[in-house]
Amino acid sequence: MPDVTERSSWGEPAWFHRRMVARMWDAHRLTVHVEDDGERRALAAQEPDVYSTTDHHRGTDLVLVDLRAADADLVRAHLAESWWWAAPDVLRRRHAHLGPGTSAGGPG
Repeated sequence: MPDVTERSSWGEPAWFHRRMVARMWDAHRLTVHVEDDGERRALAAQEPDVYSTTDHHRGTDLVLVDLRAADADLVRAHLAESWWWAAPDVLRRRHAHLGPGTSAGGPG
């Protein structure tokens, strides 16, 4: 993921460009950005074994992905999409080929 660095956030590993891209919520769940709160709620409702949310995430575009239930391809796709949704416009313009709907983009 371009321009991403790793650092700690709330005592857990996290990845940032100018904004948080992804963060380990706990030992088994990864926090990622999705398009919006509607997608967050839909994922958690449709696939509760893979996706969850907390009161902390209510009203946001952040969803938890259970790494015990998600395969590596799904995790990679969510990280790519999370990078895109968290990216400022300057990074989106610079790396337009990484956006959703492209071969390098997210899970959908």
